[in-house]
Amino acid sequence: MENKTFCQSCGMPMEKPEDFGSNADQSQNREYCCYCYQKGAFTWPEAKMEDMINLNLKFNEENGFPFGNQEEARKQMEGWMPQLARWRDQR
Repeated sequence: MENKTFCQSCGMPMEKPEDFGSNADQSQNREYCCYCYQKGAFTWPEAKMEDMINLNLKFNEENGFPFGNQEEARKQMEGWMPQLARWRDQR
């Protein structure tokens, strides 16, 4: 089974080098994606876990519901988001 890397902020799978965020020194950050983390900082620093869930639900709707209907998707996200590094302290 392949070991996938997921963004520890939004949960996006990171498979290609360009998917990964960047540290302040422009080196690759292996914990966060390019959308959530750039130049050593979060792109949306004031975001709360609920904000990220809502953003992912918007993605789900705009992309044909790959996570199931919105109710199912929310339940899934509420289950796995608290396990991501960025949100662990917000439980």
